[in-house]
Amino acid sequence: MNNVVLYTTRFCPYCVRAKNLLNSKGVSFEEIAVDNDPALRREMMVKSGRHTVPQIWIGDQHIGGCDELYALERSGKLDSALELCAD
Repeated sequence: MNNVVLYTTRFCPYCVRAKNLLNSKGVSFEEIAVDNDPALRREMMVKSGRHTVPQIWIGDQHIGGCDELYALERSGKLDSALELCAD
């Protein structure tokens, strides 16, 4: 099981930005594409309480979307959050 999970769609620019940030940090993540799967989109909405993508979890903690991920990075808290959930 990956410690970082993203629900995404293929052409979402915010999904691309979130994945780029995680890739730049060398973080592996599980990507769950909800483009053509209403059941997965419902699952994401139930888990997050939100209907927009991306929705991001680090470990058991729901981070939110791309804006929240970048806010963690700007505050200097993203690296420590990623370290806490590392195997």
